[in-house]
Amino acid sequence: MKKKIRIRKSNRTIIMIGAINILCATIIVSNLLYTMGTGIHLRSGKSVRNYAYAEETKRLIKAERGKIFDRNGEVIAQDIDTYSIVAYLDKGRTSVNDEPAYVVDAKETADKLAPILGINAQDILSILENAQSSNKYQTYLGDKGKNLTSTQKESIEALNLPGIEFETSTDRYYPVGKFASHLIGYAKYDEKQKKVIGEMGAEHFLNDYLTGKDGIEAYKATASDTALPGTRHTVEAVKDGYDVYLTLDKNVQVAVENLLQKTMDDFHAKRAWAIVMEVETGKILGWGSYPTFDLNQRDIKDWVNVPSMLQYEPGSVMKGITYAAAIDQGVYPENQTFKSGVYNIGIDENGRAYRSDTFTPEYGKIQDAEGKDHGLISYDDGFKISSNIGICELITRYLTPEKLEEYLDRFGFFKPVGMKFVQEASGKKTYQYPIEKLTTGFGQGSSVTAIQMMQAYSALLNDGKMMQPYYVEKIVDSNNKEVIEQFEPQVKGEPIKKETADRMLDLMNIVINERGGTGYNRYRMDDVRIIGKTGTSQVSDGSSYSSSKYINSVMAAAPYKDPKIMMYWAFESSDYQSFTGDPFKEAFRQGLIATGVAGEKANNEAAVNSKKEFNMPELKNHSISFAKDKLSPFGVNIQVIGEGNVVVDQYPSGGMESISGQNVFLLTNSDQYKMPDMKGWSRKDVLTFINLVKVPISMEGFGLVYEQNIEPGTILTKDKEVVLKLK
Repeated sequence: MKKKIRIRKSNRTIIMIGAINILCATIIVSNLLYTMGTGIHLRSGKSVRNYAYAEETKRLIKAERGKIFDRNGEVIAQDIDTYSIVAYLDKGRTSVNDEPAYVVDAKETADKLAPILGINAQDILSILENAQSSNKYQTYLGDKGKNLTSTQKESIEALNLPGIEFETSTDRYYPVGKFASHLIGYAKYDEKQKKVIGEMGAEHFLNDYLTGKDGIEAYKATASDTALPGTRHTVEAVKDGYDVYLTLDKNVQVAVENLLQKTMDDFHAKRAWAIVMEVETGKILGWGSYPTFDLNQRDIKDWVNVPSMLQYEPGSVMKGITYAAAIDQGVYPENQTFKSGVYNIGIDENGRAYRSDTFTPEYGKIQDAEGKDHGLISYDDGFKISSNIGICELITRYLTPEKLEEYLDRFGFFKPVGMKFVQEASGKKTYQYPIEKLTTGFGQGSSVTAIQMMQAYSALLNDGKMMQPYYVEKIVDSNNKEVIEQFEPQVKGEPIKKETADRMLDLMNIVINERGGTGYNRYRMDDVRIIGKTGTSQVSDGSSYSSSKYINSVMAAAPYKDPKIMMYWAFESSDYQSFTGDPFKEAFRQGLIATGVAGEKANNEAAVNSKKEFNMPELKNHSISFAKDKLSPFGVNIQVIGEGNVVVDQYPSGGMESISGQNVFLLTNSDQYKMPDMKGWSRKDVLTFINLVKVPISMEGFGLVYEQNIEPGTILTKDKEVVLKLK
């Protein structure tokens, strides 16, 4: 009985296993037949045809061009992706899920794309229908369908239009637009090379650093070139280009751009240029050449990078070099006088010029500006009023033309300064005839470049050490942040002794800060003692000098006894008398802020004696109460920014020379900052505040603030521009 039961159970088991096997086989065969018939996997719903016929494809991964930054890490140039619409028309083209990957409804597609692209829908429809009737695999939608922004691309993608896809390309973008344009230059996408290429300026000279190395990616793709999920892998890694950090300071550069634009507009200039440089390092903080152009639009009218390429006669700014040569040679006639008025040129038996009592038409004469006769004056006063006669007397009676020529060579004139990554001219020495040797001494006849003047004057301002100008700080591997190349300050020589340089600071001081000096009315500033030398030169047309074209200029530095910042401003115009120095002062003040210079309020000697000078204490990371206690003995105006209780930044910085009565700004650890009452503030105070808070600002006029568009106490935001009026 038990044996029969076991046999019966065994039979049941065999029957059950057989039934299961038959069921599984049925499912497998059914799935296989379904898949073979439809190409769709029964369980996953995915097409297996794509996998069955997929082939490995290789694709180029474009490297990103390196970025260009200013000294503070602000982006000056960067790559951006642009997009072009591709409309696929082949009805055999499908997606991974076997959905249509071609334009199904041309009219609907045209109607939906038109408002985004700014094209008439009928024009788009005509393009699509013409391409369809010609059996084209794909088509583009004309210029309006190219170079689309990411915002336009995202708007189109949201429409989910079948057959509408994108090709990606890269273009170079410059956030500021007009920004040292001739120095930065531009790069643009090259259709032949299929990458962005530097064509001008830093973009060109640094192209090898900025250009990356493309990579290769492989993947399996369907017949319609659709990548299959999970099949992508890297064959060769992409390597982006190196980043370039400049010495330029964005705030200084924007001020330079404003200065030069105002110069062109207000003084009817043909061209204008300016350079701002750190005295002790040679680092260029600002560089401008006008007429300029927008780096994105590339609307170039003048290709000349004036500060490095224009060869011009600098005028009386050159007198600083002639005086420095005489002082350094030990022949400067201290406390002696000369007769101004007219210098009649005579030539002795040795062919050397001397001052004659009579006028000889063959040799000519030299006069001071506007033919003025200043009588009997000292050589110091000759420098202060910029006397041409004083230069002629120095060269013919004390220094000699040969020694002047030697010093011109020491100062680096008439040869490139060797500034990296910029195109340079050499200047031209016209020094054969006796009159040319005299006129070169006061900046006429021989021609120089602006960067030669900057390099030469750095020696006068830097204890005799002449610094080579440069504007590239470092080159950094954008992939791992490793510094590839660091550029350091370079001393080009010591053309004069420290004692000579010290004496020149005194002479440059009286030009700006003593009544009667050529820079007293235009360039003297109340909140900092600057020193300098002015210049006016006639413009030559090749055969004679124009009576209506002049180059006006000033070389200035601050503070007086220990210059840290220097600036050269020049422009060509018919106006050589009525222009003002206000635009120059604004740009110079921004340079002072960038280098942390407080300077001396030293134009009014009586005012100086009543003021208390001190070194600003270090207040950062201290409480507000501590800061106020520290500042209380000095009689300054404390401007607390924000409602925090700890100082996170300050101006003037700790250790800077400061003076009682000035504004001291303390930035606190606050989440938001309120608009102060700026009425009565100077431009320097406004720029200091804005530099700390970093909100957009525009100012109209010069002098002190009398009107502001935002009420005091209003929370400041980056999307609300502060507009101030000054007078």
